[in-house]
Amino acid sequence: MYLIGFDIGSSSVKAAIVDAESRQTIATVRYPESEMRIAAPHPGWAEQDPDFWWEAVCQASRMALQKSGVDAADIGAIGIAYQMHGLVLCNRQGQALRPSIIWCDNRAIQPGHALEQHLGTNFCLEHYLNTPGNFTAAKLKWVLDQEPAIAAQIYKIMLPGDYIALKMTGTFTSTVSGLSEGILWDFKQKQPALELLEAMGLDNSILPEIHDSCGHHGQLNADAARMLGLRPGTPLTYRAGDQPNNALALNVLQPGEIAASGGTSGVVYAVSDGVRFDPAQRVNTFAHVNYSAENTRTGVLLCINGTGSLYQWLRRNIAVNGMTYNQMEQQAAAASPGADGLLMLPFGNGAERMLGNRDLGAQVHGLQFNRHTQGHLYRAALEGIVFAFAYGIHAMREMGIPVKVMRAGNDGLFQSEIFAQSLADLVGTEIQLLETNGAAGAAKAAGLIVGAYPSLEAATAQTHLQNTFQPAPPHPALLASFEQWQQLLQG
Repeated sequence: MYLIGFDIGSSSVKAAIVDAESRQTIATVRYPESEMRIAAPHPGWAEQDPDFWWEAVCQASRMALQKSGVDAADIGAIGIAYQMHGLVLCNRQGQALRPSIIWCDNRAIQPGHALEQHLGTNFCLEHYLNTPGNFTAAKLKWVLDQEPAIAAQIYKIMLPGDYIALKMTGTFTSTVSGLSEGILWDFKQKQPALELLEAMGLDNSILPEIHDSCGHHGQLNADAARMLGLRPGTPLTYRAGDQPNNALALNVLQPGEIAASGGTSGVVYAVSDGVRFDPAQRVNTFAHVNYSAENTRTGVLLCINGTGSLYQWLRRNIAVNGMTYNQMEQQAAAASPGADGLLMLPFGNGAERMLGNRDLGAQVHGLQFNRHTQGHLYRAALEGIVFAFAYGIHAMREMGIPVKVMRAGNDGLFQSEIFAQSLADLVGTEIQLLETNGAAGAAKAAGLIVGAYPSLEAATAQTHLQNTFQPAPPHPALLASFEQWQQLLQG
């Protein structure tokens, strides 16, 4: 038996086919090759057409089948991972009423704040583990306030992965994990966020049918199967947002385990054994993929907007034309830890939640023209990103979340030995780099319900370990730089 998984991002859709028995990924594809367009009709807006996601899923499915040579009849189950926090509004016919308001859209901050004031901050944190902020619920409130003609046609509200599942099965479904990422799940009452819906003049009939992340989410109907190149009746058995799914792909399922990524933005996702929230709201808590009423596994998410985008900016604007990241790493390695007093704050992508939604901008401190070289700039950038990760992990530890092991894919910033080793040293945690991706993780998770694996841990346990960084006592200059860096955050 084979399994297929899809990872619906805002830039592209990835599809992966996994051999259920060997757990090996035999084909991974991406569509489109160029990034999908994000529309910004007004400053701070970000929208995408949900039907373009569906078109990309169909193309990626056919490409994966062709590349692998697998017969569609041998695909035993389907899994979906998707970009979190988006809002898709559907009528009774399952048609999207407007473009999706996606994760990086900022228009709903004020509606979210109004909902928080109405319900009370303490109530929101105790029940939802978050405030509405700029999450899916707040985006819904914006539509209700600003687009009444659209609002009048809403039959169901959905997340991006829910919409793709609807296109596959013809049924309106969602998950506890998905509702929690939209601030639409009440952890205290273990039910939808009824008070929040009531505050918007809605009841829970506007929500789809709710399932666990691993469960029976429907079967491919004939039209969807034809478009995907798959077999009608193939079961859809898994769905999760990209960050919980990335954690699953990295076998991060139990307390003390952390998943991390260092792409354009940086993410740390820690599994907790209970319903914890951060009073300072530096991090956010959602239901993990293995959450249940009896097993309250939650994921605590730290997102840093800058990180990799800083290093990309340096490569585009400072590095000599054609310089690779490996060559930048070599120059950075020539500079000693602490970058000879040069410090960087990597916050150049807007307001940072872990800093109280302050927008500090990227900053360079201590630059001396007669001492510092390109290599110092590259090292200071990598260390500044490490400091941002460590600062957020400290917030998690303040919440009582243990940090025993960190796992990441062998890509992005984790390909830098300076970055990975400095982070391991500073937080005192082993870092394991694994060969996997979100689409493959979704495929493996889909195998649980059809009997391919006895547990989620078994589904992902044999992921190939590519490298390990063991923590050592941090270099004194690195520690001193981190202390100075934290002082700079206070202004």
